[in-house]
Amino acid sequence: MPFESSRPVHRLFWAALPDCQTAAAIAEVALRERGRHGLTGRPLQTERLHVTLYHVGDEAVPPTDELVENLATRASAVVMPPFRVAFNRAQSFRNGAFVLAGDDGVIGLDVLHQRLSDELDWQPRPARRFTPHLTLLYDRQRIAEQPIEAISWTVREMVLVESLVGQTVHRHLARVTLH
Repeated sequence: MPFESSRPVHRLFWAALPDCQTAAAIAEVALRERGRHGLTGRPLQTERLHVTLYHVGDEAVPPTDELVENLATRASAVVMPPFRVAFNRAQSFRNGAFVLAGDDGVIGLDVLHQRLSDELDWQPRPARRFTPHLTLLYDRQRIAEQPIEAISWTVREMVLVESLVGQTVHRHLARVTLH
C-alpha cells in the first residue's frame, strides 16, 4: 500500500519568471556568489527561478481544472502594463534563502503583487507585507546585503505555478499576459 500523507504537497502560487536568457545569467550569478562566499547550498534549477507574487495555497491533492480556470480569470482582471524589474543586491534571509533583492527596480513587483492580491483575496485588505526577491539557493551560512551588477528583464506575464513540494518540480498551469 502506498504511503499517504495529509501534508500538503501541491503548492500553488502566481509568479513572475525571467526569460530564458536572463534565467541563465541569474544561474551564473548564483554559482559565482556561491563560490565567492563559500556557500554549500545547491543553486535552484534554472527553470525553477521565479519571483513569487502571490501564494494561493497548499493542498494535499492536485488543483482542479475549475480552480485553475477561476484563478486565471480573476488574475486576468489585473490591469498592469509590462514593466522592467531589476535586482541589484544579494543577501541572505533568516530562513537560509540566499536571494536577489532590489531597490527602486522592484517597485513594479510591489504594485503587481498588490493588484493581484486585490483580485484574488476574497476580502481585499490593506497591503500585505511583501519583499520582492528571487531565491538563488538555501544555505546555513548568512551573507549580509551586498551590491551586485543589476540583473533585469521585462515582466510581461504572470504564471500560475504548481510546485510539488520536496520534489523540485514546477508545473506551469496558466499564464496571464499583463495589459
